[in-house]
Amino acid sequence: MTISRGVVCTFVILALAGAGAVDAQQAPQPGPEHAILAQDAGTWDATVEMTMAPGQPPTVSKGVETASMLGGMWLVTDFKSEMMGQAFTGRGALGYDPVKKKYVGSWVDSMSAAINLNESSYDPATKTMTGWTEGPDMTGEVVKMRETTEWKDADTRVFTIWSTGPDGKEFPGLKITYKRRK
Repeated sequence: MTISRGVVCTFVILALAGAGAVDAQQAPQPGPEHAILAQDAGTWDATVEMTMAPGQPPTVSKGVETASMLGGMWLVTDFKSEMMGQAFTGRGALGYDPVKKKYVGSWVDSMSAAINLNESSYDPATKTMTGWTEGPDMTGEVVKMRETTEWKDADTRVFTIWSTGPDGKEFPGLKITYKRRK
């Protein structure tokens, strides 16, 4: 007989709660860092620009992101678009790790067999989140790339993943401009 990991985790949590090891008053609570994430809840129309190499014109497509907060702690996103002539779906989760004092997240999509992990910091003066994402590139090789999200205003944000060209210089390989749907 096999028991799923979820059943085992549920049993352990219930056992610990019964033993007084889990106290609801000690559960983490959303803070000001989570308010940064909450500003992205809603539905967003996206313009996606993919540039394969420096100096080449981007391929442009449209997409829609739906985002909601999970327990006030995690921003969970669902993204739908078309990429390279194919339907594209992606899902992300972004939260704040109080131990690392960083925003941490994950991304999975319909064109990749591996997960992307990311970590970033927020600068309130520039309203920009800057960090890195690590996952497979178009060839399947695992790479670490810089990423930024800049909030232009309450209804516009720009997400960019910076690729490295053959000359070793960065260029915006993926740029998504989001406009909040009214």
